[in-house]
Amino acid sequence: MNKTSLFSIGLMSGTSLDGIDLVYAEFAVNNYIKFKILHSETVSYSRKWKETLQNAIHFSSDDLQRLDIEYGVLLGDVINDFIDKFSIENIDFVASHGHTILHQPEKGITLQIGNGQIIADKTKQKVVCDFRTQDVKLGGQGAPLVPIGDELLFGNYDFCVNLGGFSNVSFNKEGKRIAFDICPVNIVMNLYAQKLGFEYDESGEIASRGKINTVLLNKLNSLDFYDKEPPKSLGLEWVQQKIFPLIDSLETDVSSVLRTFVAHIAIQVSKVIANNNSVLMTGGGVFNQFLIKCIEEKSNIKIEVLNSEIINFKEALVFSFLGLLKLDSQVNCLSSVTGSKMDHSSGEVFLPSGVQ
Repeated sequence: MNKTSLFSIGLMSGTSLDGIDLVYAEFAVNNYIKFKILHSETVSYSRKWKETLQNAIHFSSDDLQRLDIEYGVLLGDVINDFIDKFSIENIDFVASHGHTILHQPEKGITLQIGNGQIIADKTKQKVVCDFRTQDVKLGGQGAPLVPIGDELLFGNYDFCVNLGGFSNVSFNKEGKRIAFDICPVNIVMNLYAQKLGFEYDESGEIASRGKINTVLLNKLNSLDFYDKEPPKSLGLEWVQQKIFPLIDSLETDVSSVLRTFVAHIAIQVSKVIANNNSVLMTGGGVFNQFLIKCIEEKSNIKIEVLNSEIINFKEALVFSFLGLLKLDSQVNCLSSVTGSKMDHSSGEVFLPSGVQ
């Protein structure tokens, strides 16, 4: 790459189904930390799409193949609308995380839908996607993928924590980047808030009115996953098998479910970041003021809150960065993070049909 700046569109869809995050970013080729988010937007899912993605874990192989194409069409349309809305002209590539449907790396399975060729054809842009499959084939978890961005773009923080569908963390230990999923967050919290007719528990008001169910809290904290050493990652399947049945068997009051789960998150996050004030915290969970207060109290720290653009769009930005690294044949997936056999440059590249 001989240009001094590269311009890209990055897309991220998280397990909490808040919507599709898009960023239009500029990276200085000679110094990646000099990046700019030029435009950003979250496009909410329709009710039909949200229900489809929630239920896709149960789809047949043929249905998943069709969904991969249909979701690729959706992403292509969303990207084109984003380009038109902001009158974007200079695009070197598009990088798409897709949407995770299946993630069972211990069985060699991971699936992110959003067909790259369809996106390339609809947008007439070079597309980089499918960042997880190669890592799983190399014996890794295929997740988390954001830590290379934490290392190269946000390395001035001791810990980078994301509070999205799941909470995850990355940090440098003895010269190596370590990262792992900590625990579920919005993938659980949002579901129970929706039982009361809310999309999510804004500012944590519902949770703040509930009572901690100590039996449930102790059982949550005793789950085997929390005793495992990294690398380790979580998926929707684990939540459906381990978390929801446990909650539903021990607590029926939604506010108390949320209060107990906030306590659970605070305990698990504090195990990692306690007594360290150099923490960058991003993701939708940051706007849950009650959750942040509980994490601060349990961890004995003060969390620095950056501008809302970084909080909301850091992951989409980093996937854009992963695409940049892939196209330049640079490492974008760290074995110290995922447990794969080696560091590698992951992702598939698609060009619009007819383009050599």
